[in-house]
Amino acid sequence: MRVIAGKYKSRVLAEFAGEDVRPTSDRAKEALFNILSLKIYGARVLDLFAGSGALGIESLSRGAKEVVFNDCSKDSLAILKKNLTALKIPVNGEEAKLMQSDYLVALNGIRGEFDLILIDPPYRLDYGRQALNVIAQRGLLSEKGIAVYERDRAFEGEIEGLEKYDERKYGKAHFTFFRRRQS
Repeated sequence: MRVIAGKYKSRVLAEFAGEDVRPTSDRAKEALFNILSLKIYGARVLDLFAGSGALGIESLSRGAKEVVFNDCSKDSLAILKKNLTALKIPVNGEEAKLMQSDYLVALNGIRGEFDLILIDPPYRLDYGRQALNVIAQRGLLSEKGIAVYERDRAFEGEIEGLEKYDERKYGKAHFTFFRRRQS
């Protein structure tokens, strides 16, 4: 697993051993960030299910101003800290803030709006719909903000307050893009 583009391009990231964790493939990550390329620079980003931090680190590499990384697993946060340290990104500095919380606790406690929210829960757990509902209810997306939900199948249904405006498939990964519903 590597950083695809930007300041940390080609840097290899530490990742989990075993089959329990499924990082976003480099191909899917590259496609996602090519779609988001004009939205990243100067953005405030939330990597809600951060894991190793690959998506949030890619955001920082491409010029995001701040990434809030959240994961409930202390093992995930240990690998994330290792990756940030290797890239000389201060942990809990101006660019990278770490939280160890359940995703609902994090969403209900976090302050401010985000320009990009990355939702990549374990595929076997369908936490994304509930996360999107809280994001909409709390108004966590900025006016032109985007929430991206990654899962192993197409998203069905609607989220009150959000508009699903695009969906892409890369290998096993389906990316569904949401923005604030316009009145």
